[in-house]
Amino acid sequence: QVQLVESGGGLVQAGGSLRLSCAASARTFSPYIMGWFRQAPGKEREFVAAISWNFANTFYVDSVKGRFTISRDSAKSTMYLQMNSLKPEDTAVYYCAADDRAGGWANPNRYKYWGQGTQVTVSS
Repeated sequence: QVQLVESGGGLVQAGGSLRLSCAASARTFSPYIMGWFRQAPGKEREFVAAISWNFANTFYVDSVKGRFTISRDSAKSTMYLQMNSLKPEDTAVYYCAADDRAGGWANPNRYKYWGQGTQVTVSS
């Protein structure tokens, strides 16, 4: 069983930066893809970014392109999301997700494993 644990959320002023981490705890961890999603109050869970584990291909929602960077450290079974130039509209609970099956990257329903979420609040 894979457990995902996010960390790194917090309160930051607009224009600031945060780095989220998602650590996987499993004896062997070799997903096909990992991703970050976010959910603001009253809104649906939204795709943010994803990375293919073996080849590190990356995918982003348009609203974060040029500001967020997704990466992974295979040796540490950890995924990261570097968030720069944060805006108040980035405020949400951020979740990491993983799946070991081939497929798309933006649909949350395709991900088998989820973390508990970490709050990111950007003040104006």
